[in-house]
Amino acid sequence: MNAELSGARPPARLSVVIAVRDEAENIAPLVEELDAALLPLGYELIFVDDGSSDGTDRELSTAAATRPHMVVITHERSCGKSAGVATGAWAARGDLLLLLDGDGQNNPHYLPDMVRLLDAAGPAAGMVQGERQGRQDTNFKRFQSRLANAVRRSLLRDGTRDTGCGLKVVRRDVYLRLPHFDALHRFTPALVAREGLEVLTFPVVDRARWHGLSKYGFWNRLWVGIGDMLGVWWLMRRRKVQKVVKVARDAH
Repeated sequence: MNAELSGARPPARLSVVIAVRDEAENIAPLVEELDAALLPLGYELIFVDDGSSDGTDRELSTAAATRPHMVVITHERSCGKSAGVATGAWAARGDLLLLLDGDGQNNPHYLPDMVRLLDAAGPAAGMVQGERQGRQDTNFKRFQSRLANAVRRSLLRDGTRDTGCGLKVVRRDVYLRLPHFDALHRFTPALVAREGLEVLTFPVVDRARWHGLSKYGFWNRLWVGIGDMLGVWWLMRRRKVQKVVKVARDAH
């Protein structure tokens, strides 16, 4: 992994983390949208280039050249979205991780309201999960998403109908203690709930992908997704949340 991490980054409470692979045409407009939505609040922007080969690295370098709040981290080879987000989360300095996809489908306009919702809920809440309205996908993709979400909700009872939405606001300390594996980004709400924390939801309007092709299809999600879901179900059954009521110390 190569990283460009500047020690001069301004302090920020909010850390946007985006893992991208071959999204060159989407970088510049996405960065502009993020700045418009979040610069008034103060934030750091961390992109993890997960082994792109289409010039994404050049677009990221160009955007970062004029933005002291932006960091670019590069995986030498593709490790997957969840690994990319984990890399960014460990590099982040903010208390809250603001997560979204790099294809333009997730509108950053919703992130400030999602942050305010989490703040209002207090420490009992661990994250806010976006829930897409008006999905901009093919009929087949919407069908498979509805089916997968229905099975997941029945099995995991994670409190959201759309865990696949890329828009998420998660407490960084909570995220870093979750078990990390290839599909963590699809099961973050369930694993946050596993920590004994509330998962809030926020309605967002879905958009069509701006440029490029989706990295996911039916067959490369189906069987792996079933295995991952059963693994998360096992993890949730095995977890015992400890709540310390009182600590007594000997005065001597």
